[in-house]
Amino acid sequence: MSPETVSKDKQNFANSDNKYRATIGIEVHAELKTASKMFCGCKNDPHASQPNTNICPVCLAHPGTLPTVNKEAVKKLLLVGQAVEGELASYSEFDRKNYFYPDIPKAYQISQYDFPFVRGGELAKVKLTRIHLEEDTARSQHEESNSLVDFNRAGVPLMELVTEPVIHDSKTAGNFCRELQLLLRTLGVSDANMEKGEMRVEANISISSTDELGTKVEVKNLNSFRAMEQAIDFEISRQAEILDKNSLILQETRGWDEAKGKTFSQRSKETAEDYRYFPDPDIPKYDLSLIPELQPKTLASGLPVLPQELRESWLSLGLKPDQTNALLYNQSLGTFFKAVAAALKDDDRQKLQLAANYLTSDIAGLLAADVKLELDSKNAMSFAELLEMVAEQKINSRVAKDLLPEVVFEGKKPLVLAEERGLLQSSNAADIQPVVESVLAANPTVVADYRAGKDSALQYLVGQGMKETKGTANPQVLADLFRQTLE
Repeated sequence: MSPETVSKDKQNFANSDNKYRATIGIEVHAELKTASKMFCGCKNDPHASQPNTNICPVCLAHPGTLPTVNKEAVKKLLLVGQAVEGELASYSEFDRKNYFYPDIPKAYQISQYDFPFVRGGELAKVKLTRIHLEEDTARSQHEESNSLVDFNRAGVPLMELVTEPVIHDSKTAGNFCRELQLLLRTLGVSDANMEKGEMRVEANISISSTDELGTKVEVKNLNSFRAMEQAIDFEISRQAEILDKNSLILQETRGWDEAKGKTFSQRSKETAEDYRYFPDPDIPKYDLSLIPELQPKTLASGLPVLPQELRESWLSLGLKPDQTNALLYNQSLGTFFKAVAAALKDDDRQKLQLAANYLTSDIAGLLAADVKLELDSKNAMSFAELLEMVAEQKINSRVAKDLLPEVVFEGKKPLVLAEERGLLQSSNAADIQPVVESVLAANPTVVADYRAGKDSALQYLVGQGMKETKGTANPQVLADLFRQTLE
């Protein structure tokens, strides 16, 4: 068996075999949301339908052009550093990272090496090495025998975040990247859509039977969290088979083949020396202490409530962990839930729990079934009124679910709807008693079952009563009347 081929019985190597210890470091690139590109005034729209429309002499690297730093991109990156409690630089500079590729117009990339904007920090219990700022490359498109280059993406502000090599399994790596995507979206610094290339992940993986690190292999082209986790597990298994044969692991860059479910060799891994970094002579050095809006205290004052704070807050209200994560990872659901919480008359845990139930089940299902549906926080007040009506037993949960689409997506008033359709819940025994008599008369066999001691028979009778009243009868009053009548 070649090192490229990994048997299925070894796919769970990381979880089942302690012969080797895996060590993983993650590198993440995320395109920042700014109006213009990193070093010129071109529109920051790498997904423009027409290729090569957002370009200028600067991002095409024409001779004699000079870059100008986008301050908003610097601020957004520093916000990320502040959020992960990293050390924000007081001095920084940009460097030239030299390498040739068709989508690099200058034959070098403006990046950072010795003096990144952020050092250290931690996210999801994973320690970070650095966060720095650079420019994105153009995009190559290969068509049969031709290769085309679209420069709309060239020069887009790109954040690069590097973790310490402290991850030891694919699950932890996947969780870290999901939390980073959530943080970037919460801060509003990046949409971080992996399918659009706005967030790109690379994993550096090594295994060793000792405490020392093994030979590092970088896996690129990971365009989803699932692909990253699968690639890490595959690579750990592949390297284990090589070591089991007393062979040497090559330090290289590998790609991920989604269809085959395996990594493949791309090229030998470059080192920092290969890139011949040196300070960019065209860009002034940064003394951040002289820029008031980039000071740590100023940045901290502009931070929103961070995901981990929201998670802890919502869990303390009694929300389930899976509900909390659903609200966090789905921005529209989370934003709507926060608006509902603000609209409620009081901080009622039961109402908030009910809101979370409806949003993460019924509403999420409706959104998944119809992509045209959108949540609008302006309708949060109507939804809060619906929750109040359920809590005050003006309507039951069945009626509430029937009204959900109109209330949540159209902002209609639930009380008006319930009144117009005769759906307000009744607890008046005199009004409900005739329904009880009718149901009992129509179900003599079930009545006999109840009197024989079958408790489920009562549930059936209550269900029939709710059906007769179109869900308007108070189910508890209905059940009590059935018992009283039968006994």
